[in-house]
Amino acid sequence: MKKITITGSLGNIGSNLAKILVAQGHDVTVVTSNADRITDIEALGANAAVGSVSDVAFLSKTFVGAEAVFAMTPPNLGGANIIQNTVNAGKAFAEAFVQAGVNRVVMLSSVGADYDNGTGPILGLHHIEAIYRELENVDVTFLRAGYFYTNFFNDIPLVKHAQIIGGNYSSEVSLPLVHPKDIAVAAAEELNAAVTGKNVRYIVSDVQQPKNYAKVLGNAVGLSDLPWVQFTDEQALEGMQQAGLPQEMAGLYTEMGQGINSHKLTDDFEKQGSPVTGAVKIADFAVEFAAKY
Repeated sequence: MKKITITGSLGNIGSNLAKILVAQGHDVTVVTSNADRITDIEALGANAAVGSVSDVAFLSKTFVGAEAVFAMTPPNLGGANIIQNTVNAGKAFAEAFVQAGVNRVVMLSSVGADYDNGTGPILGLHHIEAIYRELENVDVTFLRAGYFYTNFFNDIPLVKHAQIIGGNYSSEVSLPLVHPKDIAVAAAEELNAAVTGKNVRYIVSDVQQPKNYAKVLGNAVGLSDLPWVQFTDEQALEGMQQAGLPQEMAGLYTEMGQGINSHKLTDDFEKQGSPVTGAVKIADFAVEFAAKY
Protein backbone atom coordinates (compact mmCIF):
# COMPACT_ATOMS: atom_id res chain seq x y z
CA MET A 1 0.00 0.00 0.00
CA LYS A 2 1.19 3.48 -0.87
CA LYS A 3 0.08 6.91 0.22
CA ILE A 4 -0.81 8.61 -3.07
CA THR A 5 -2.13 12.11 -3.73
CA ILE A 6 -3.89 12.93 -6.98
CA THR A 7 -4.86 16.35 -8.30
CA GLY A 8 -7.59 17.11 -10.80
CA SER A 9 -10.50 16.53 -8.42
CA LEU A 10 -13.12 14.06 -9.70
CA GLY A 11 -12.91 14.98 -13.36
CA ASN A 12 -12.86 12.48 -16.18
CA ILE A 13 -9.39 11.31 -15.20
CA GLY A 14 -9.39 11.86 -11.44
CA SER A 15 -12.57 9.93 -10.73
CA ASN A 16 -11.35 6.88 -12.65
CA LEU A 17 -7.85 7.09 -11.19
CA ALA A 18 -9.14 7.36 -7.63
CA LYS A 19 -11.33 4.28 -8.11
CA ILE A 20 -8.41 2.26 -9.47
CA LEU A 21 -6.01 3.23 -6.70
CA VAL A 22 -8.54 2.72 -3.89
CA ALA A 23 -9.39 -0.72 -5.32
CA GLN A 24 -5.68 -1.54 -5.23
CA GLY A 25 -5.66 -0.77 -1.51
CA HIS A 26 -3.78 2.53 -1.56
CA ASP A 27 -4.31 5.42 0.85
CA VAL A 28 -5.57 8.02 -1.63
CA THR A 29 -6.02 11.75 -1.19
CA VAL A 30 -7.83 13.72 -3.90
CA VAL A 31 -7.11 17.43 -4.22
CA THR A 32 -10.10 19.57 -5.19
CA SER A 33 -10.87 23.27 -5.23
CA ASN A 34 -14.56 22.57 -4.62
CA ALA A 35 -15.71 21.71 -1.10
CA ASP A 36 -18.92 20.29 -2.57
CA ARG A 37 -16.81 17.38 -3.86
CA ILE A 38 -15.85 16.16 -0.40
CA THR A 39 -18.79 13.78 -0.03
CA ASP A 40 -18.25 12.23 -3.46
CA ILE A 41 -14.52 11.80 -2.84
CA GLU A 42 -15.08 10.15 0.51
CA ALA A 43 -17.75 7.90 -1.01
CA LEU A 44 -15.00 6.46 -3.22
CA GLY A 45 -12.96 5.58 -0.14
CA ALA A 46 -10.49 8.44 -0.62
CA ASN A 47 -9.60 11.48 1.46
CA ALA A 48 -10.38 15.00 0.28
CA ALA A 49 -8.03 17.99 0.43
CA VAL A 50 -9.69 21.29 -0.50
CA GLY A 51 -7.58 24.15 -1.82
CA SER A 52 -5.95 25.77 -4.82
CA VAL A 53 -3.26 24.11 -6.93
CA SER A 54 -1.59 27.52 -7.13
CA ASP A 55 -1.21 27.70 -3.33
CA VAL A 56 2.24 26.38 -2.41
CA ALA A 57 1.51 26.24 1.33
CA PHE A 58 -1.66 24.20 0.77
CA LEU A 59 0.03 21.83 -1.67
CA SER A 60 3.07 21.35 0.57
CA LYS A 61 0.88 20.45 3.53
CA THR A 62 -1.21 18.11 1.39
CA PHE A 63 1.81 16.36 -0.15
CA VAL A 64 3.58 15.63 3.16
CA GLY A 65 3.96 11.88 3.50
CA ALA A 66 2.85 11.14 -0.05
CA GLU A 67 4.93 8.44 -1.70
CA ALA A 68 3.67 9.46 -5.14
CA VAL A 69 1.74 12.38 -6.63
CA PHE A 70 -0.32 12.64 -9.81
CA ALA A 71 0.15 16.25 -10.92
CA MET A 72 -2.45 17.72 -13.23
CA THR A 73 -2.77 21.44 -13.87
CA PRO A 74 -6.30 22.65 -14.70
CA PRO A 75 -6.89 23.00 -18.46
CA ASN A 76 -8.09 26.61 -18.23
CA LEU A 77 -6.72 28.82 -15.49
CA GLY A 78 -8.77 31.90 -16.26
CA GLY A 79 -9.72 33.63 -19.48
CA ALA A 80 -6.51 35.68 -19.69
CA ASN A 81 -2.79 34.98 -19.22
CA ILE A 82 -3.60 31.30 -19.58
CA ILE A 83 -0.09 30.06 -20.38
CA GLN A 84 1.50 32.03 -17.56
CA ASN A 85 -1.18 30.95 -15.08
CA THR A 86 -0.59 27.33 -16.09
CA VAL A 87 3.16 27.69 -15.68
CA ASN A 88 2.70 29.38 -12.30
CA ALA A 89 0.63 26.40 -11.12
CA GLY A 90 3.43 24.11 -12.28
CA LYS A 91 5.94 26.18 -10.32
CA ALA A 92 3.72 25.88 -7.23
CA PHE A 93 3.64 22.11 -7.65
CA ALA A 94 7.42 21.95 -8.03
CA GLU A 95 8.05 24.05 -4.93
CA ALA A 96 5.58 21.95 -2.95
CA PHE A 97 7.26 18.70 -4.05
CA VAL A 98 10.54 19.98 -2.65
CA GLN A 99 9.07 21.30 0.58
CA ALA A 100 7.09 18.11 1.22
CA GLY A 101 9.88 15.74 0.23
CA VAL A 102 7.96 14.09 -2.63
CA ASN A 103 10.25 11.93 -4.76
CA ARG A 104 7.84 10.30 -7.23
CA VAL A 105 5.65 12.33 -9.58
CA VAL A 106 3.48 11.44 -12.56
CA MET A 107 2.65 14.57 -14.54
CA LEU A 108 -0.20 14.78 -17.03
CA SER A 109 1.33 16.31 -20.13
CA SER A 110 0.43 16.19 -23.81
CA VAL A 111 1.61 15.21 -27.23
CA GLY A 112 3.43 18.23 -28.61
CA ALA A 113 4.91 19.22 -25.24
CA ASP A 114 8.39 18.79 -26.70
CA TYR A 115 7.93 21.99 -28.75
CA ASP A 116 8.48 25.48 -27.33
CA ASN A 117 6.18 27.25 -29.78
CA GLY A 118 3.16 26.83 -32.05
CA THR A 119 1.19 24.39 -29.90
CA GLY A 120 -1.44 26.60 -28.26
CA PRO A 121 -2.32 25.72 -24.65
CA ILE A 122 0.19 22.84 -24.69
CA LEU A 123 2.99 25.40 -24.41
CA GLY A 124 2.29 25.70 -20.68
CA LEU A 125 2.94 21.98 -20.27
CA HIS A 126 6.21 22.31 -22.18
CA HIS A 127 7.42 24.85 -19.63
CA ILE A 128 6.24 22.73 -16.68
CA GLU A 129 8.09 19.69 -18.03
CA ALA A 130 11.23 21.85 -18.13
CA ILE A 131 10.68 22.94 -14.52
CA TYR A 132 10.21 19.38 -13.31
CA ARG A 133 13.31 18.19 -15.18
CA GLU A 134 15.37 20.49 -12.98
CA LEU A 135 14.09 18.95 -9.74
CA GLU A 136 16.74 16.97 -7.88
CA ASN A 137 15.86 13.64 -6.26
CA VAL A 138 12.39 13.65 -7.83
CA ASP A 139 11.60 10.86 -10.28
CA VAL A 140 9.10 12.07 -12.86
CA THR A 141 7.09 10.40 -15.60
CA PHE A 142 5.73 12.85 -18.15
CA LEU A 143 2.51 11.21 -19.28
CA ARG A 144 1.99 12.75 -22.72
CA ALA A 145 -1.63 12.19 -23.65
CA GLY A 146 -3.28 12.38 -27.04
CA TYR A 147 -6.23 14.57 -28.00
CA PHE A 148 -9.09 13.78 -25.61
CA TYR A 149 -12.07 12.01 -27.16
CA THR A 150 -14.25 13.99 -24.78
CA ASN A 151 -13.31 17.20 -26.64
CA PHE A 152 -15.60 15.96 -29.41
CA PHE A 153 -18.58 16.64 -27.15
CA ASN A 154 -17.94 20.32 -27.85
CA ASP A 155 -18.69 19.65 -31.53
CA ILE A 156 -22.19 18.30 -30.91
CA PRO A 157 -23.97 21.66 -31.53
CA LEU A 158 -22.14 22.01 -34.87
CA VAL A 159 -23.02 18.46 -35.86
CA LYS A 160 -26.66 18.95 -34.90
CA HIS A 161 -27.21 22.31 -36.55
CA ALA A 162 -24.92 22.20 -39.58
CA GLN A 163 -24.41 18.43 -39.98
CA ILE A 164 -20.65 18.91 -40.29
CA ILE A 165 -17.67 18.53 -38.00
CA GLY A 166 -14.39 20.30 -38.51
CA GLY A 167 -11.37 22.27 -37.44
CA ASN A 168 -8.52 24.30 -38.89
CA TYR A 169 -6.54 21.25 -39.94
CA SER A 170 -6.64 18.77 -42.77
CA SER A 171 -8.94 15.76 -42.91
CA GLU A 172 -5.90 13.61 -43.65
CA VAL A 173 -3.53 14.37 -40.78
CA SER A 174 -3.12 11.53 -38.29
CA LEU A 175 -4.22 12.57 -34.83
CA PRO A 176 -3.42 10.61 -31.64
CA LEU A 177 -6.60 10.28 -29.59
CA VAL A 178 -7.10 9.17 -26.01
CA HIS A 179 -9.87 8.31 -23.58
CA PRO A 180 -9.61 9.67 -20.02
CA LYS A 181 -10.13 6.12 -18.71
CA ASP A 182 -6.99 5.00 -20.50
CA ILE A 183 -5.08 7.93 -19.02
CA ALA A 184 -6.23 6.86 -15.55
CA VAL A 185 -5.05 3.28 -16.16
CA ALA A 186 -1.64 4.47 -17.37
CA ALA A 187 -1.31 6.93 -14.47
CA ALA A 188 -2.08 4.16 -11.96
CA GLU A 189 0.57 1.94 -13.56
CA GLU A 190 3.16 4.70 -13.32
CA LEU A 191 2.26 5.63 -9.74
CA ASN A 192 2.84 2.01 -8.79
CA ALA A 193 6.03 1.61 -10.81
CA ALA A 194 9.57 1.91 -9.50
CA VAL A 195 10.95 4.46 -11.96
CA THR A 196 14.08 6.56 -11.68
CA GLY A 197 15.00 9.77 -13.43
CA LYS A 198 12.88 11.77 -15.85
CA ASN A 199 10.90 9.72 -18.37
CA VAL A 200 8.34 10.28 -21.12
CA ARG A 201 5.44 7.89 -21.70
CA TYR A 202 2.86 8.45 -24.39
CA ILE A 203 -0.70 7.40 -23.67
CA VAL A 204 -2.82 7.11 -26.80
CA SER A 205 -5.92 5.01 -27.40
CA ASP A 206 -6.20 5.29 -31.18
CA VAL A 207 -4.70 7.16 -34.12
CA GLN A 208 -7.19 8.36 -36.73
CA GLN A 209 -7.53 10.85 -39.54
CA PRO A 210 -10.36 13.38 -39.06
CA LYS A 211 -12.17 12.13 -42.16
CA ASN A 212 -12.29 8.69 -40.53
CA TYR A 213 -13.45 9.68 -37.07
CA ALA A 214 -16.02 12.02 -38.62
CA LYS A 215 -17.50 8.99 -40.36
CA VAL A 216 -17.47 6.86 -37.20
CA LEU A 217 -19.06 9.57 -35.03
CA GLY A 218 -21.53 10.43 -37.79
CA ASN A 219 -22.66 6.82 -38.15
CA ALA A 220 -23.22 6.68 -34.40
CA VAL A 221 -25.76 9.52 -34.58
CA GLY A 222 -27.42 8.55 -37.85
CA LEU A 223 -25.39 10.80 -40.15
CA SER A 224 -23.57 8.36 -42.39
CA ASP A 225 -22.08 11.08 -44.58
CA LEU A 226 -20.94 13.45 -41.85
CA PRO A 227 -18.08 15.39 -43.49
CA TRP A 228 -14.93 16.79 -41.94
CA VAL A 229 -14.64 20.43 -43.00
CA GLN A 230 -11.28 22.19 -42.81
CA PHE A 231 -11.92 25.73 -41.64
CA THR A 232 -9.59 28.63 -42.16
CA ASP A 233 -7.85 29.89 -39.04
CA GLU A 234 -10.13 32.93 -39.11
CA GLN A 235 -13.27 30.79 -39.33
CA ALA A 236 -12.09 28.56 -36.48
CA LEU A 237 -11.28 31.52 -34.27
CA GLU A 238 -14.58 33.25 -34.96
CA GLY A 239 -16.58 30.06 -34.48
CA MET A 240 -15.05 29.32 -31.08
CA GLN A 241 -15.66 32.87 -29.91
CA GLN A 242 -19.28 32.70 -31.07
CA ALA A 243 -19.58 29.48 -29.07
CA GLY A 244 -18.53 31.39 -25.96
CA LEU A 245 -14.79 30.77 -25.64
CA PRO A 246 -12.78 33.78 -24.44
CA GLN A 247 -10.68 35.35 -27.19
CA GLU A 248 -7.35 34.27 -25.70
CA MET A 249 -8.39 30.64 -25.31
CA ALA A 250 -9.92 30.58 -28.79
CA GLY A 251 -6.65 31.92 -30.14
CA LEU A 252 -4.67 29.22 -28.35
CA TYR A 253 -6.92 26.46 -29.71
CA THR A 254 -6.58 27.94 -33.18
CA GLU A 255 -2.80 27.77 -32.81
CA MET A 256 -3.09 24.18 -31.60
CA GLY A 257 -5.01 23.35 -34.78
CA GLN A 258 -2.16 24.86 -36.77
CA GLY A 259 0.23 22.67 -34.80
CA ILE A 260 -1.83 19.58 -35.65
CA ASN A 261 -1.79 20.54 -39.32
CA SER A 262 1.98 21.07 -39.33
CA HIS A 263 2.59 17.79 -37.44
CA LYS A 264 4.19 19.59 -34.49
CA LEU A 265 1.87 17.80 -32.08
CA THR A 266 2.69 14.39 -33.49
CA ASP A 267 6.36 14.79 -34.42
CA ASP A 268 8.00 13.20 -31.37
CA PHE A 269 5.16 10.72 -30.90
CA GLU A 270 5.81 9.41 -34.40
CA LYS A 271 9.58 9.36 -33.82
CA GLN A 272 8.92 7.09 -30.83
CA GLY A 273 7.05 4.63 -33.06
CA SER A 274 3.51 5.98 -32.52
CA PRO A 275 2.85 3.79 -29.47
CA VAL A 276 -0.84 3.01 -28.92
CA THR A 277 -1.49 1.32 -25.58
CA GLY A 278 -4.98 2.49 -24.62
CA ALA A 279 -7.95 0.14 -24.89
CA VAL A 280 -10.78 2.51 -25.88
CA LYS A 281 -10.96 2.87 -29.66
CA ILE A 282 -12.87 5.52 -31.60
CA ALA A 283 -15.69 3.06 -32.29
CA ASP A 284 -16.04 2.48 -28.54
CA PHE A 285 -16.14 6.20 -27.83
CA ALA A 286 -18.74 6.71 -30.56
CA VAL A 287 -21.26 4.99 -28.27
CA GLU A 288 -20.61 7.66 -25.61
CA PHE A 289 -20.80 10.38 -28.24
CA ALA A 290 -24.20 9.13 -29.40
CA ALA A 291 -25.50 9.01 -25.82
CA LYS A 292 -24.38 12.61 -25.24
CA TYR A 293 -25.81 13.66 -28.60
